[in-house]
Amino acid sequence: MKIRNAKISDVKGICSLISSHAEFERMLFRSLADLYESIQQFKVADSADGGPVGCCALQVVWEGLGEIKSLAVDGVSGGKGIGRELVNGCIDEAKVLGLKTVFTLTLEPEFFEKCGFKQISKDSLPMKVWSDCAKCSKQDHCDEIAMAFEISG
Repeated sequence: MKIRNAKISDVKGICSLISSHAEFERMLFRSLADLYESIQQFKVADSADGGPVGCCALQVVWEGLGEIKSLAVDGVSGGKGIGRELVNGCIDEAKVLGLKTVFTLTLEPEFFEKCGFKQISKDSLPMKVWSDCAKCSKQDHCDEIAMAFEISG
């Protein structure tokens, strides 16, 4: 499986992957406009025919802090290590950018623990993180768990 930076031609596939998870309230929906604007944040996993079977984004939030978000793998490709490869690709990018910590808000803490993340208090995250919460139907009863990965040297 090849993990690569996303291209404009991947946007509709990424949107489909994210929507398939968002329909079941596993993540937030993202519009095509939002995805086109943020395509440079995404990594994708290619299928044999070249279309994305998985995606993940790294968004710089603040000095030294980034967020891993919009991690989605299609149902057929799940359980094959693609999600872990995508997260590792984003962590590698975070290292290049000079970030010290990456965090995620997730409903799948066990997966992120296997990737080396540790649970943290949501209150430890800066207010800037909560900009996406305004768009979320669960904002008053959030069930996501905050997790962080500390990047070494």
